[in-house]
Amino acid sequence: MEKPKTTPKDFFLWAGAMVSLYWSVVAFIFLIFEYINFAMPNALSYYPSDPYQSSIPYDMASIIVLFPIYLAVMWVIRRDITKDSSRNEVWVRRWALLFTLFIAGVTAAVDLIILLTTFLSGEELTLAFLLKVLVVLLVAAAVFMHFIADLWGYWSQYPSRKRAVGVGVAVLAVVSIFAGFVIVGTPSSARLGRFDDQKIQDLQNIQYQVVNYYQQKQKLPSTLADLADPVSNNMIPSDSQNGQTYEYHSTGNLSFQLCALFNKGARTGNTNINRAYPSSPVPASYGLKGTENWQHAAGRVCFDRTIDPERYPSAVPPIKAI
Repeated sequence: MEKPKTTPKDFFLWAGAMVSLYWSVVAFIFLIFEYINFAMPNALSYYPSDPYQSSIPYDMASIIVLFPIYLAVMWVIRRDITKDSSRNEVWVRRWALLFTLFIAGVTAAVDLIILLTTFLSGEELTLAFLLKVLVVLLVAAAVFMHFIADLWGYWSQYPSRKRAVGVGVAVLAVVSIFAGFVIVGTPSSARLGRFDDQKIQDLQNIQYQVVNYYQQKQKLPSTLADLADPVSNNMIPSDSQNGQTYEYHSTGNLSFQLCALFNKGARTGNTNINRAYPSSPVPASYGLKGTENWQHAAGRVCFDRTIDPERYPSAVPPIKAI
């Protein structure tokens, strides 16, 4: 019997199905990784897990867009095979299935190699690491089993089981996306959270400028306008949400207060609330007494700061008498 010819339609349908499948699977794995990082943050990481700054939104978007595309393309392929059973023997189908089996097998093998290497190297096998290894192994095994069953014609013999598997995978995708909305919040909530993050960064910037102003002049600025320096292009940031200037109050010779209006309370694990930004010229707490804290509730919140003159002496050397 002569083998059927592969048409451009066959090629692009299977290519689209495989690309959308691979991308969806990788996005799903990374999404679960981010959930694990959020639930079990690494204590040694400089940046604790922050869902707003992670790949969770991108991974969710990838699954939302690409997984339905995969289902739609496979539906078209199955419909064509039902109409013409010879489409089941085109070379592009067998290559796509065999290549997917190869990728799944290699992924599972590499996953086990990484696990054994970590164990034999004497490194600590944390629960988060083991869960990530397990996720990759289970996903690779599931993909391998599904497509080898397709290659052997199992789903053609038991279509009801294939539908059950399809429903189960769709439910799993929906649950993973729903979990992302629970962690990250709705798009409007995420936007408000990003505004709050920007406000904290702006306040850290202003704080550094106030301390630097004190170092140069040995006094605190009366207002934020005193910090502006067009020569050095030193501009005072304003609230990006409402365009208003941040509140600044000098409360003593060495103390000052910065205030802002926040949309919501600081998120647990947010890197912005307790750490200075790496882009800052110096750590935000440098030259300040006490422990810096950027935790905040919703509404108007003020942060009190006191400069330590011993840790931050004048940058201008005293003039010697002749």
